[in-house]
Amino acid sequence: MKTKKYISHTLATAFALMAFPSMLQAQVGQPYIHDPSTLAECDGKYYTFGTGGGGLISEDGWTWNGGAVRPGGGAAPDVLKIGDRYLVIYGATGGGLGGGHNGRILTMWNKTLDPNSPDFKYTEAIEVCSSDGMEDNDAIDPGLLLDPTTGRLWASYGTYFGTIRLIELDPVTGKRVSGNKEQDIAIDCEASDLIYRDGWYYLLGTHGTCCDGVNSTYNIVVGRAKSVTGPYIDNVGRDMFHGGGKMVIAAGDRKTGAGHFGRTIIDEGVEVMSFHWEADFDMGGRSTLAIRPLLWKNNWPVGGEQFKGGIFEIESERRGYALELAVDFIRMNVPRQGGFGRPQQNAAPPQPVAEQKLEEVIGTWPEGNISVRIGDYMFRPHQRWNIQPVADKGGYLGNTYFKITIDGTQRALAATADLEVTTVPAYTGADEQLWRIEQLTDGTFRIMPKVIPGREGINTRYVLYSAGDSTPTIAEYDFSSDNSKWNFRNH
Repeated sequence: MKTKKYISHTLATAFALMAFPSMLQAQVGQPYIHDPSTLAECDGKYYTFGTGGGGLISEDGWTWNGGAVRPGGGAAPDVLKIGDRYLVIYGATGGGLGGGHNGRILTMWNKTLDPNSPDFKYTEAIEVCSSDGMEDNDAIDPGLLLDPTTGRLWASYGTYFGTIRLIELDPVTGKRVSGNKEQDIAIDCEASDLIYRDGWYYLLGTHGTCCDGVNSTYNIVVGRAKSVTGPYIDNVGRDMFHGGGKMVIAAGDRKTGAGHFGRTIIDEGVEVMSFHWEADFDMGGRSTLAIRPLLWKNNWPVGGEQFKGGIFEIESERRGYALELAVDFIRMNVPRQGGFGRPQQNAAPPQPVAEQKLEEVIGTWPEGNISVRIGDYMFRPHQRWNIQPVADKGGYLGNTYFKITIDGTQRALAATADLEVTTVPAYTGADEQLWRIEQLTDGTFRIMPKVIPGREGINTRYVLYSAGDSTPTIAEYDFSSDNSKWNFRNH
């Protein structure tokens, strides 16, 4: 059925998070949905719609609950903002629902997605295509693309029952373009979606079995073309019209059945993909909303892994040096061995060298705030960061905020009012000690303080930045510069 594109606790819950830590990394609230539409932003909130009518709303992109309103019922809607209006497209029937494949796809408009707004009113639905139940197509699972190069509006649709088809719609009325003839562009998939990037059109389809809970085999595949009408070819030269498709994301992390791709651009080099899991093992096997980093490798979309934290070296992409406390370097009392590597007669077998321990050096550190710097990684306690999700501080599209402390201590990384970075003696939960960690499209990460002290609102502009090989600071995000980028190394 289908998804799409642009944009971006109770006590019982607390006990559940302690019992099942991995649940902290799922969308929280009640993110239960099947066939979610693309995430759409409206007046500071995020919306997604699903099969059966209705959908989810989120204040921050992390906590999702019911409340979105979409009339018409049916299946697998998609939503796209065009100008100052929202176009919603959905399948009224089809998909074998009610025992047939005689489907109808309709469009309707609204000025807002907020059901509490005085401007909230859907226009009368308009049929844009149909199937008679006998032809080699099932009119269901529509997806929208507004071509940024031409301004033309396209819709793809279809299921395993026949072909995936492409039609052109009028971006002003939402109606089918007069005289437009549907074109067959793929088989052996459903819940298709079209996106455009850097001269390529990408057709993403959901492959595998649907609607069977923990036994569903849904996964998302892709082909690409230089023309919106295809042919869509995968990474080994197979045409999607003959069953081709490169894997984008499949089951993992105790979740199965990835389906209904949608792309959201948050910032330059920061993208996420939305979809549903047919079954989340940690959520009772329910179908849930998923948001993952969207990476691009050799001009192919790849579903990234959700960052979960851990104990890491935080490595600057600029030089490959490590973020560390600005404290004295304490030498290890280990005699040099081996005589410059020359063979030795009757030498004892080498023994492992224990790494320097925190208790051996922490007494030499100052008690107040300690600044940070960047230097050669040496497996030392002042370079070992413990990054953990924080359950009760909200989040952003696809993840919760994190605290970053020196492992074995409560000493926490924090942003300052003068756009610098320091460490405070103990983590207090203050917003300047919370960090937004997002994987970029090239696989590196940006690390962004939730707030800048003294400035209003959530920070979406400034990141941890390598101003020089040894000087970390807080500065404006710039995807074109390696100064804004970091890696996490698990040594």
